[in-house]
Amino acid sequence: MSRYVVGIDLGTTHSALAYAEAGDEAPRIDVLPVTQLVAKGTLGEKALLPSFHYAPHASDGSMPLPWDDTRAHVVGELARARGVEAPNRVIASAKSWLSHAGIDRRSAILPLGAADDVEKVSPVEASFRYLEHLADAWEHAVAKGDPELSLGKQEIVLTVPASFDAAARELTVEAAYAAGLENVTLLEEPQAALYAWLAARGDAWRKDIHVGDVLLVCDVGGGTTDFSAIYAGESEGALELRRVAVGDHILLGGDNMDLALAHVAAQKLTAAGKEIDRQQHAQLSHAARGAKETLLGEGAPASAPIAIAARGSKLVGGTLRTELLRAEVETTLVEGFFPVVASNARPQVRARVGLQQLGLPYAQDAAVTRHLAAFLSRQRGALDAIEGRTETSESTMLLPQVVLFNGGVMKSPLLRARVRACLDAWRAEAGGAPVRELDGADLDLAVARGAAAYALVKRGKGLRIRGGTARAYYVGIEGAAPAVPGIAPPLSALCVAPFGLEEGSPPVELAIELGAVVGERVSFRFFGSSTRRDDVAGTEIDVTPSAALEELSPVEVELPAEGRLAGDVVPVRLAASVTEVGTLLVEAVPTSPRVPGERWKVELGVRESEPS
Repeated sequence: MSRYVVGIDLGTTHSALAYAEAGDEAPRIDVLPVTQLVAKGTLGEKALLPSFHYAPHASDGSMPLPWDDTRAHVVGELARARGVEAPNRVIASAKSWLSHAGIDRRSAILPLGAADDVEKVSPVEASFRYLEHLADAWEHAVAKGDPELSLGKQEIVLTVPASFDAAARELTVEAAYAAGLENVTLLEEPQAALYAWLAARGDAWRKDIHVGDVLLVCDVGGGTTDFSAIYAGESEGALELRRVAVGDHILLGGDNMDLALAHVAAQKLTAAGKEIDRQQHAQLSHAARGAKETLLGEGAPASAPIAIAARGSKLVGGTLRTELLRAEVETTLVEGFFPVVASNARPQVRARVGLQQLGLPYAQDAAVTRHLAAFLSRQRGALDAIEGRTETSESTMLLPQVVLFNGGVMKSPLLRARVRACLDAWRAEAGGAPVRELDGADLDLAVARGAAAYALVKRGKGLRIRGGTARAYYVGIEGAAPAVPGIAPPLSALCVAPFGLEEGSPPVELAIELGAVVGERVSFRFFGSSTRRDDVAGTEIDVTPSAALEELSPVEVELPAEGRLAGDVVPVRLAASVTEVGTLLVEAVPTSPRVPGERWKVELGVRESEPS
């Protein structure tokens, strides 16, 4: 057993590390002050490590750290600051790129559109470098040369968005392994936020959450909006928490808001006769991020300055200056991103242009509240299978009684109030009382603290939230049918992992016999559903638009023939399990094995490995 348990929040905008001595009777969760460059040649310690990567220009020289005198890249506060002056050399939102299924996430593509002299890295590599920096800072401050105390020897809980698919989870684990972190468990960020709140409240949490309550975790961070619903039930006379619903992966958050504020600043500069090019727009986005955080904080000033580098010899001073007013920020963000909407509101979809620049698949509708209404309506039947439920499938929405906010965006009292106003209005339609907000959480550090608290829970110190998989998973099966020109063979989806299957549980074995093609490269198609809760392992459904299935990344492998002919179809039965890191493992077991213990593994993820 390791001496420490460690929680790591690998965030879109910031990363953080929290830890506790597992052997203590009453472990205290501390946050690691992360040593980092805060200015050229200046080191500082901060609780947050900004998730930004800067590729220095040759004129910058080296960027030494206490553990690396020749470091050729920068992550953290200085990298973030350089975004205003050299945005084309800075990587932001690597985590969002990590979840982008439409690109090769191992390809060196970031910073997007950078010049040839800028080092480009992949989303996985950028994530690795953030984790590597945290590991180095740990060695510097805690381990201090003791190999038994190195971060790689500790029990680590690494957080991911609840909506991350299996491929994005697997890539996150890959980045962690590259950083030397092998004893890793993944935890969904909304659950981590709740674990942090539970740890802070101690036994008093039962005064705030009652049997029958639905708790909404509304997590709006730098790059994503994440919704989760947790039900407070009763088991053997004790209060029990169970995660019952998870929202879609929505690329909507602080990054979008920074762009909106950058547009406001650009309009001001244009009105003053200044021309703003594309690179200056990127600079404005970075500058707007700092202004937003200043103007939405407690005791905020009336305005915040915006300054970016000027272009052209006719501009004196080399700087363009304007300001953002607090009232402008509040109007732009509150009304633009958190409008008051009806319970039947849905995200708007606009007509798309046929050719687009390579970029992140941002949500088309910027209104967080419309996405929330859609989530609660889609999950209206989430409690149907729970004994003693408070809602039924006839309800128009899953109506929470309690809300917990998380994510840097939700630090603003104005934005929290607007979400509560929408929830209150929707509850009033059904004759319900206003929603109760759980307060007292540190929204910047809650996820890291909660991850560490979960690691303690795994050792028997605290209340565990029951969850399991947030989706049901299916494998595609091609039907046997005569060839017909222009018509593909019928495709069905076989449920191999039902909704809520617990991580680390024994494999679910399916009785149905299937045929597996061996000795040649084949594709396994996988599907997921967050709404099909009644399907059990072995349920087979047709793949149609009405089936509520989402196709996931396919897995291409070659199953070994083991003395059979290439292309042979071998009778097999399937067994499926969910690993501790949250990926689906499907095993095809031949009914007549050629060698003892013959079975082929296909993992729903993207890690390169041969089937065994």
